[in-house]
Amino acid sequence: MFERQVYRMPKAGSINSLKLQTEEIGPPSAEEVCVQVKAIGLNFADIFAMQGLYSATPEGPFIPGLEFSGEIVAVGEGVKEWKVGERVMGATKFGGYVSHINLNHRYVISLPEGWSFEEGAGFLVQGLTAYYALKELGNLQQGMTVLIHSAAGGVGILANRICKKYGAYTIGTVGSNSKVDFLQKQEAYDAVIVRDGDFSGKLKDALGERPLRLIMECIGGKILKQGWEAMAPMGRMVVYGNASFSSHGATPNYPRLIWKYLWRPKIDPLRLPTENKSLMGFNLIYLYEQTDMMHQLLGELQALHLKPQHIGHVYEFGQMHEAIKLFQRGESVGKVVVKV
Repeated sequence: MFERQVYRMPKAGSINSLKLQTEEIGPPSAEEVCVQVKAIGLNFADIFAMQGLYSATPEGPFIPGLEFSGEIVAVGEGVKEWKVGERVMGATKFGGYVSHINLNHRYVISLPEGWSFEEGAGFLVQGLTAYYALKELGNLQQGMTVLIHSAAGGVGILANRICKKYGAYTIGTVGSNSKVDFLQKQEAYDAVIVRDGDFSGKLKDALGERPLRLIMECIGGKILKQGWEAMAPMGRMVVYGNASFSSHGATPNYPRLIWKYLWRPKIDPLRLPTENKSLMGFNLIYLYEQTDMMHQLLGELQALHLKPQHIGHVYEFGQMHEAIKLFQRGESVGKVVVKV
């Protein structure tokens, strides 16, 4: 048993309640490994969980965080696959904002040769999100036209790279002009458009005569509706987030959320057969519970040999709140990582 540093929430509600504490941690159980965490990846699910807007948020006190990388410092007596000193990246159903973590050995994989801990902390959750949405749900095919929202974010960047492995034509969307140059020069999107009052017209111009077959939807509101209307018959929209419901403050803006909820776009299931379109959604927490499936998808994802995630912002462990605020403001490019 030894001490570890953790960021703990007494309960969901306000991000201001997230406090750095010192706690004791026991040795790993028979099927667990203990990882000394070197880097933590931030995700939108962290923000929604801390504000109490995520359905999978634990009741009562909890530690946020879904992904990390680090070094194994202890192994349980039943673990044969891992040794002390091995560099790994891991996924956890909350509990990642820590200096040390005990978890089942099946939820860590080797950090690829040449990858930094920061790059490892930015791959698993967003890589699995992008791959599962595109391949399992979206039926990504050679040469398909794909619309990727939040294109400069971690999921968006990896989604584009996956699409390029299949020769897809990718249209990325961003919330500000400041991110356009990065995507066009460093991530090779075929077209990049800013989500503004003329989004529908810009999307039409970017598509030209190409049928839009797949949308990676994480914005919601009018953008979701306009994307749905632009999608061609036999197209698929995969919803994995709702950024328009996010708040820049420590607590949710409930009047704004209620207004957005009441005025959210409605898609009538009775019209789906006539329109020949599909609407799907998923929660990565479900995939976490399906360990065999998760490893199968990870194997397929790794076989694509994607280059490491783009790490746009790195903070120290004591700067967790600063990192969260940057993430909330939507000003980040690539992955936001906290070093431990």
